[in-house]
Amino acid sequence: MTSSSLAAGRPVRPWRSRLVLLGPAFVASVAYVDPGNVAANITAGSRYGYTLVWVLVMANAMAVIVQYQSAKLGLATGHSLPELLGQRLRTTPRRLYWVQAEVVAGATDLAEVIGGAVALHLLLGLPLLAGGVIIGIASMLLLAVQSTRGQRRFEVIVMTLLVIIAAGFLAPLVVSPFDLRGALAGLVPRMHSADMVLLAASMLGATVMPHAIYLHSALARDRHGYHPAAEIRRRLIRVTRWDVALALLVAGAVNIGMLLVAASSLAGTAGTDTIAGTHAAITAALGPTIGVVFALGLLASGLASTSVGSYAGAAIMSGLLHKRVPLLLRRLVTLIPALAVLAVGVEPTSALVLSQVLLSFGIPFALIPLIRLTGNREVMGENVDSPALRVASWTSAFLIVALNVVLLALTLGVGR
Repeated sequence: MTSSSLAAGRPVRPWRSRLVLLGPAFVASVAYVDPGNVAANITAGSRYGYTLVWVLVMANAMAVIVQYQSAKLGLATGHSLPELLGQRLRTTPRRLYWVQAEVVAGATDLAEVIGGAVALHLLLGLPLLAGGVIIGIASMLLLAVQSTRGQRRFEVIVMTLLVIIAAGFLAPLVVSPFDLRGALAGLVPRMHSADMVLLAASMLGATVMPHAIYLHSALARDRHGYHPAAEIRRRLIRVTRWDVALALLVAGAVNIGMLLVAASSLAGTAGTDTIAGTHAAITAALGPTIGVVFALGLLASGLASTSVGSYAGAAIMSGLLHKRVPLLLRRLVTLIPALAVLAVGVEPTSALVLSQVLLSFGIPFALIPLIRLTGNREVMGENVDSPALRVASWTSAFLIVALNVVLLALTLGVGR
């Protein structure tokens, strides 16, 4: 069953109808388990144990709210977030807004290609540059499926990769259980150093990712279309709540699992501040099989997330510049900066963590317009945000902006 079946009023079984309509949120959720998350979460766990578990729990709760609002925007209006912003901004502000959105998309792509390249290096011993080229080519093939076989087939492939990602990053917990008491203690918010603030911002940027905010409105619209009938829209939005909740439950479990693995098995271990060092430590502590499974999860993460990132970049460019660029051409062009970073020999994990900090600064530019639009009855009609949802989303935005201000002050040396 599809959304067109809903419109036709065909009799269906409730659970079957919901299952078939799931998918867009799972594609968007890949952005929440990309190689940047691996670098940020494992660095946090290996340095500070369970102390920053609360950051991931808070970030995932924010992500549920944000992704639901983004998907609802696409379903209620028939337009993506970049399209609605492109319609409302004057020419110069619109182009400047596009520049910052492209910088964010570029930081995302950098993390994803580097992560995939590192995975190929760990699995096959390939040079990082060669691995980056292979990841780029593989992502083009995956995007070709979306272009030629449709979004549903693309969703199935991405969801399969998501299963591999979950298995790869959660498998170490099976052979090395974590300290439940320590993990529960990590739910208490606390930070006591500038480095912890930097990592918290990195974890937040890697979880509530700006390009995923732009993307989900386009994914929901492209999958389901716009239905003038209010009842059809209401039913699709109800299904979307399940889609978002289930997808982010998986992504949240993977993120928290990564930190727990690092905290339980790698804390205090030398060299675990890099992905390669983490892989070596996991292999030494838990065995070569778990090491290979971890590397396969990282490879699936890089491949899936770079394809989804290219989709998001195309939606951003189309909506804000009013120009459509073929997905494969965009993938080819945006691959160049990532390959350049690999070619000059920048340490991969450090580049990943810093890219996530940059993403954290880009969140308000996507989040605040989203909240304003979904809270506007003229835009959303009867699907406008409830007062409770508005309070939750504005609180999330305030916390994110406040963290970024603190991070900027620490980075510039203010108050030291």
